[in-house]
Amino acid sequence: MTSMPRHKVIAIFFAFAFAYFLSALIRAITATIAPTLVAEFQLQSADLGLLAGGYFLGFAAMQLPLGKWLDSHGPRKVETLFLGVALAGCLAFSQADGFTGLLFARILCGVGVCACLMAALTGYRRWFAPEQLMRANSWMLMVGAFGMVASTLPVQWLLPAIGWRGIFLALAGLMLISMLLITWQIPAWSPPSPVAGGPSPASGYGEVWRSTYFRSLAPLGFVNYGGLVAMQTLWAGPWMTKVAGYTPAQAASGLFWLNVAMLLAYWLWGLANPWLARKGHTAEKLIRWWMPLSFVMLAILIIAGSAISIWAAVIFALYCVSSTVAALAQPAVGMAFPAALAGRALSAYNLVIFAGVFAVQWGIGLLLDVLKSLGLTEVLAYQATFGVFGVASVVAYLVACRAKTP
Repeated sequence: MTSMPRHKVIAIFFAFAFAYFLSALIRAITATIAPTLVAEFQLQSADLGLLAGGYFLGFAAMQLPLGKWLDSHGPRKVETLFLGVALAGCLAFSQADGFTGLLFARILCGVGVCACLMAALTGYRRWFAPEQLMRANSWMLMVGAFGMVASTLPVQWLLPAIGWRGIFLALAGLMLISMLLITWQIPAWSPPSPVAGGPSPASGYGEVWRSTYFRSLAPLGFVNYGGLVAMQTLWAGPWMTKVAGYTPAQAASGLFWLNVAMLLAYWLWGLANPWLARKGHTAEKLIRWWMPLSFVMLAILIIAGSAISIWAAVIFALYCVSSTVAALAQPAVGMAFPAALAGRALSAYNLVIFAGVFAVQWGIGLLLDVLKSLGLTEVLAYQATFGVFGVASVVAYLVACRAKTP
């Protein structure tokens, strides 16, 4: 897999994974603490969507410079710097006294964790064999799912004891530990030797944006993968409480098991990817085969509405699990470009994904408020809004079906 000793490979993975665990926890925590924040600050649906999306706004805004910095300076320097910003964001969130302060701190958090996955994948692109890169990506996402799980029932249990402000103070302390691990375990970096006529670390993103392969997969990243994250980290919780009639505690339990299911899905993808690659099952082929299952699950959820309240969490989990196949597009994009362009290609695609997360999170909140102002009941507004998202997902999938490995 790599010329490095096995214990060093494990240490590198653990250091990257701990940072990504924290980033996923912070990403998803708004779904669990939403009822508390809504009650304390009198937030509307659009406010809640913007607050959750603020993380992704800050995250997406840094992706283009991030890619160049990773190619030039390497994961250790870049990720340590950004984690310091995340630490400041957690501290600011813990001290916020209004919506503006919460939003500013949330954006800081998004900026601060923007390198947690891209730094790892950039390093893996150089240090790991291609078939192991797919496994490492899936297992990083599995670790992210652990973070999502930690954002549900564990956070719900901690809320009465230390409050949401105390939770963010604790997260700031964990960020400091993560910075120390990255500095300690991640190797130094030297830019790849330039190939004659090829890209250099100082060049821009033109080759990435011009790629027909990248452009074919971009709508899938924006709508389907971005929408999966938006649902998982925010709108699954309100659907369970507003449409299915769950209590906040029941919704937290539903989110817990949803994220456990996601964790298992990414673990299984990690186990299966090397075998699938040997059998010729490319990322493009798997996306074409498996993505339609997510549309079926979403349609069942929308059409049934409150009539299947007891099964809402299960169907939402099935929708999310079947959507995980979209995650295979990200490492496939990284491998489609030369090593000297890996950071930029991965970061450009990550920009597409998280711009999509922001757009879907905020867009759903805005559309919900508009439909309710027009007289629709809360349940009908949710069904109509999710229906619009479903149509957009199908269109993006059809575009992705044209993608061919370069």
